[in-house]
Amino acid sequence: MKKNNKVIIYTSSLCGFCYRAKSLLKQKNINFQEIDVDNEYEKRVEMIQKSGGRTSVPQIFFGDQHIGGCDDLFDLNRKNELDNL
Repeated sequence: MKKNNKVIIYTSSLCGFCYRAKSLLKQKNINFQEIDVDNEYEKRVEMIQKSGGRTSVPQIFFGDQHIGGCDDLFDLNRKNELDNL
């Protein structure tokens, strides 16, 4: 990972894709900070701005690199690129 290696995942409590993404990160032993955007409007706005306008959850960031959502994370894993991040 680059300079800022903190993994951040913006989530919602009732989101199945969020659960799947977090499960994969845990399975890969990747520590992450979870930010629940359900009740924090300012965090939802932050997520939308950082992700280039995406409003769906999860939105996943590895440092300053926007990974995307759950499907994007699983695609990286299938291509064996997740471990390289």
